[in-house]
Amino acid sequence: MVDPTPLRPASLHEEVAARLRTMVFDRVLAPGQWIDEMALARDWQISRTPLREALKVLAAEGLVTLVPRQGCKVTELSEEDADELFPVMALLEGRCAYEAVQKATPADLKQLRRLHEALEKHAAAKNVDGYYRANHEFHTKVQSLADNRWLDRTTGDLRKFVRLLRGRQLHWPGRIEESIGEHRQLIDAMEKGDAQRAERLMHDHLMAQLAALKALRAHEEAERSTQHA
Repeated sequence: MVDPTPLRPASLHEEVAARLRTMVFDRVLAPGQWIDEMALARDWQISRTPLREALKVLAAEGLVTLVPRQGCKVTELSEEDADELFPVMALLEGRCAYEAVQKATPADLKQLRRLHEALEKHAAAKNVDGYYRANHEFHTKVQSLADNRWLDRTTGDLRKFVRLLRGRQLHWPGRIEESIGEHRQLIDAMEKGDAQRAERLMHDHLMAQLAALKALRAHEEAERSTQHA
């Protein structure tokens, strides 16, 4: 017999997982940081059981790493991870742009234009955090417009790891100006219905992010070496 008891829309551990996920993406919990389970349980007034269940969910997603007998820490992407991840994302997001152009309605393109205008505003103000958030929203919308459940699933899963970097490449001098220039070309291709050009531009946009990230990391490493010399 089926249990007639109404189910809650979300169990406690799912709610906790959603909150933790947001903290990771917003870098409230930074990459490599150990998670203080006792402090979180105290602050949220919950037992450690739903918290541990939530951490298992995030571990399955790859956002946190469970270390036996030590605890749990936020996943930190290495340079090798970034080198391998961004080319794959470039292919996937390029395909998203291609299919989005083929399926987008005039109303969809108007919405994309509004998202682009938000990017323009943040770029002009050199607001890195605002630009990062608007950029994520723009890319997510393009992915949605592609309306391909297999592409959406794969791209969405990998986008979580890109979000662990939280737009660090935008801190490289001149990167915001370069990025908004790339977006201007992209929105132009999409509005003109040029799917192949949009695919190429989106691909190159992701690879430019990787190049800026590598330049930033090399600069930071050089500074550390100078300080320790």
